[in-house]
Amino acid sequence: MARMQNILVIKLRYLGDVLLATPVFRALRDRFPGARLTAAVNRGTEDMLKGNPDIDEILIVERAGLAGQFRFIRELRRRKFDCVVDLTDGDRSALLAFCSGAPVRIGLNEEHRWRGLLATTVVKPGVGAVHRIEHDLDTLRPLGIEPKAGRPALHISRDEEAEAARQLDDIAGESLSSGAKPLVMFQPGARYWFKAWPAERFAVLADRLVDKHGCRVLIGGDPRERELAETIRAQAQSKPVVLAGRTTVRQYAAMLKRCALFVGNDNGPMHMAAALGVPVVALFGPSNPDEWGPRGGRVEVLYKGLDCRACFHPTCTRGEQSCMKQITVEEVLDRIERVLPRATGAQEKVAR
Repeated sequence: MARMQNILVIKLRYLGDVLLATPVFRALRDRFPGARLTAAVNRGTEDMLKGNPDIDEILIVERAGLAGQFRFIRELRRRKFDCVVDLTDGDRSALLAFCSGAPVRIGLNEEHRWRGLLATTVVKPGVGAVHRIEHDLDTLRPLGIEPKAGRPALHISRDEEAEAARQLDDIAGESLSSGAKPLVMFQPGARYWFKAWPAERFAVLADRLVDKHGCRVLIGGDPRERELAETIRAQAQSKPVVLAGRTTVRQYAAMLKRCALFVGNDNGPMHMAAALGVPVVALFGPSNPDEWGPRGGRVEVLYKGLDCRACFHPTCTRGEQSCMKQITVEEVLDRIERVLPRATGAQEKVAR
């Protein structure tokens, strides 16, 4: 095999996608312990990789202006990579891999487009529903790496945890970081509306959990999801704490690490919770959890298994029988009961 001392991995997707790619870095580090491993990701997703001991450098891919993009390509060429592993399966990433000048360029080409000509090796995907982690790990076979089942890794420092605890108490106006009450994180938002469980059911669920378990419910989300979070808070008698739009990604992750449970739709924070070892109840609609399900510790998935491919369009024809609306509050509570008692005990130990 050619010399592999300087390896670039490209993943130009969203938060969850980047996090699910971390087992690739672990596998590369195991196979090439002395190699320099660099990640190239979209701006805003680099927080998933910070502090990861398997990654030596993170490059933010420029998108604004031709001058900036040319500067980025010059930086790639200057680093003289021995190998590029492109996990994105996109035209832009394939061009970056080619322009890097690396003699070994491994990529995907599931759509059988022209970009396949830019790679020295195109990896064919497995047959059937393959989880994204294994899908990405398959790209390492040309390097003599036999893929093993992996789980994502998200590293939060003690300083980040301490600062997030202070911030959580400040936002809530009460001492939540003490561990006196188990914390439950709700993530009601989704990149696409048809992947979201109804807001009013999150409100009902919050009240039921508080009544039965004496927990404190937090509602996460980005600034665009603040209105949704406030709507749920207004509808719930228990008045959950709204974190949406009030934290950075890293601050949110540090707060999430303190939680006894995560309940949410198929999104990046779901994968963050699983990577941090937080018990997860994941609500799936049009996406297949066999491909995109959370990987971590205690995980429960609710999925109706409908053929929802038509929902990847502006409209959904199922109405009240849509994949997400078929998931009831009682079903979610039943899955929560399978993980919350153990999770509560684990959180109490952490608090002590």
